[in-house]
Amino acid sequence: MVYKKIKHFTDLIVWQKSHQLALDIYRLTNNFPNEEKFGLISQMRRAAYSIPANIAEGFKRQGAKDKIRFYNIAQGSLSELSYFLILSTDLDYTTTNLRSKVNEIEKLLAGLIRSIKST
Repeated sequence: MVYKKIKHFTDLIVWQKSHQLALDIYRLTNNFPNEEKFGLISQMRRAAYSIPANIAEGFKRQGAKDKIRFYNIAQGSLSELSYFLILSTDLDYTTTNLRSKVNEIEKLLAGLIRSIKST
């Protein structure tokens, strides 16, 4: 198997999947009640775009400790978003289940952090 050298954060599969999740969240929250505009919608979108943004920032950091710090922030935003998805389902704002995407990104981020720690 031939591996492509990762030169840009957009080459990372975890970034690609988290970017897609952010797009999914934007589309999903378009259907939420208007009174949530400055509440749940804003919080979900902020958490969603924080994930790929922190992966992008961490990618450019030079030291392993600094890289991992940004990837940990992405993990925190992912956990926050996971809760917001539970809340929005319990409030009957959505029946969309993005849990499998969240789980996949969690595993990819954990693997990325493990690979940096082992080098």
